[in-house]
Amino acid sequence: MTFTARCLILACGNTLREDDGVGPFLAEWAEERWRDDARVRVLCDHQWTPDMAEVIASAETVIFVDCALDQTPGQILLRELSPAGLKPGLVTHHLGAAELLSVAQELYGTRPRRACLFTVGAGSIELGEGLSPAVRDALPDAKDILEVTVRQLLG
Repeated sequence: MTFTARCLILACGNTLREDDGVGPFLAEWAEERWRDDARVRVLCDHQWTPDMAEVIASAETVIFVDCALDQTPGQILLRELSPAGLKPGLVTHHLGAAELLSVAQELYGTRPRRACLFTVGAGSIELGEGLSPAVRDALPDAKDILEVTVRQLLG
């Protein structure tokens, strides 16, 4: 089993697709913020994949960080997350956060005791670097909410 984190921050996104880069941006900030705190581990990739199930299963808590196209640009949402049922024919190269919790449980017999989905509404995920003004303006609040959430999860 991999290193056990009390709090795993698992972000996804692509910095070359405008607001889709908010996940990597927040992951970079979080990595710097908790650099000296061994209880917190930060990982980021372009998408969430089944091979992440092991690190998820080994974490006490997890915060999934991503952008969301179904939210107002810059809107921040934080919600508790439960495992989703796995369906036959599941796509094997990309999964949602709830499906990843299920894969962790299925493969490793355990999952984090608490899981949250932290999303920031995206205005555009077209090719291009940089965040839209609405998402950029939301970053201070996003950092504050993420910090408070990590502190609460660390208890």
